[in-house]
Amino acid sequence: MSREQRGPNEKLGAVLALAGISNAGLARRVNDLGAQRGLTLRYDKTSVARWVSKGMVPQGAAPHLIAAAIGQKLGRPVPLHEIGLADADPAPEVGLAFPRDVGQAVKSATELYRLDLAGRRAGSGGIWQSLAGSFAVSAYATPASRWLITPADSSVAREVSPAEASGAPLKVGHSDVQKLREAAEDARRWDSKYGGGDWRSSMVPECLRVEAAPLLLGSYSDEVGRALFGASAELTRLAGWMAFDTGQQEAAQRYYIQALRLARAAADVPLGGYVLASMSLQATYRGFGDEGVDLAQAALERNRGLATARTMSFFRLVEARAHARAGDAQAAGAALKAAEGWLERSREGDPDPSWLGFYSYDRFAADAAECYRDLKAPRQVRRFTEQALSKPTEEFVRSHGLRLVVSAVAELESGNLDAACEQGVRAVEVAGRISSARTTEYVKDLLHRLEPYGDEPRVVELRERARPLLMAPA
Repeated sequence: MSREQRGPNEKLGAVLALAGISNAGLARRVNDLGAQRGLTLRYDKTSVARWVSKGMVPQGAAPHLIAAAIGQKLGRPVPLHEIGLADADPAPEVGLAFPRDVGQAVKSATELYRLDLAGRRAGSGGIWQSLAGSFAVSAYATPASRWLITPADSSVAREVSPAEASGAPLKVGHSDVQKLREAAEDARRWDSKYGGGDWRSSMVPECLRVEAAPLLLGSYSDEVGRALFGASAELTRLAGWMAFDTGQQEAAQRYYIQALRLARAAADVPLGGYVLASMSLQATYRGFGDEGVDLAQAALERNRGLATARTMSFFRLVEARAHARAGDAQAAGAALKAAEGWLERSREGDPDPSWLGFYSYDRFAADAAECYRDLKAPRQVRRFTEQALSKPTEEFVRSHGLRLVVSAVAELESGNLDAACEQGVRAVEVAGRISSARTTEYVKDLLHRLEPYGDEPRVVELRERARPLLMAPA
């Protein structure tokens, strides 16, 4: 249903023409975006015609889905006022700002945290589905450039009066910060072993809302504040990573932007680089290889002479992933060689950050295999995958499942159908034990590649084994 008409919506008509989207095309895109958010919408070309020619305003999440659909086609965020729907139900651009002022940065982050676990803004009816826009890699441009220009705030000390506190502690101490760091460590282990799961009900957004937000709004010295911003940045990046792993790309993007801003307040340049590397991996995964290169190189540029050898190795590895997705074999090879060189220079006892505990030669080999998969070099994929799978571990279950799928693809491209199916069966078994939309997507990609062999008994068996995984609710 739509609200009363207001006269032709010329702005919407003009932007649709600019984007080259027909009425039927927009209706289909809006319905599809709604389905991804659990909404059942049945708009058609007539509905769109009413929005344009009669100025009718659709209810609920539809205006924001319209903006998201057009934004996807244009490759940039589209605000509601640009399409003549600014007076629709308000849905703030929560989490997309990268404020210059540290006080505004606290406000921006805590506003994002206070979205409750059902996706509603605490005390109001706004829902995640109604948030304007979807993943737009251009939204990372301003955060990355501002972080490069000024990677640290001059002071983050904060004082609040008893009247202003409103539930926030009057004095934050190192013990409060330590609790957040312990929560981040627990969450990292859980995520590696079981996948991102339902990120909305995980302990990380809950910890950010209940624990981190009040602390950020409390009083603290510059020293404690730096530590508090660093711990909050780690947790915020984790919330983004879990959202990314479960396919919630919009939420992941918002968390990543806030994590980068908090890392700047913490004056923690390596941590900021880690957030940028996470942004790069998301951009690369979404098909934006060139932008992924830019984000990885931003992480590298500011960390020269600051980060440990292992940290620099990881950043170069992420850069290689982006070059490979962009199809630049020479640049990918050079970045992989540099990543391996940095890793060989790392030593036991180096002051590596705790958040880098996952990174070893096994992880390097796994990502190198994915680089060569994107570059269609199955022999290299097989070589690195064998190394990556040489030490299976229960600690990184999701990574093991992803490596098995990559191995299956390499076997298939080498003409070894039986070996591909064997690895595929093992991957499906692992995927069934975790909650990771990313792993499921890898399995779907493998099955798509196997379609030309659909009548082969081993392929039929693999498809049947994967059926429960593919039919599971997202």
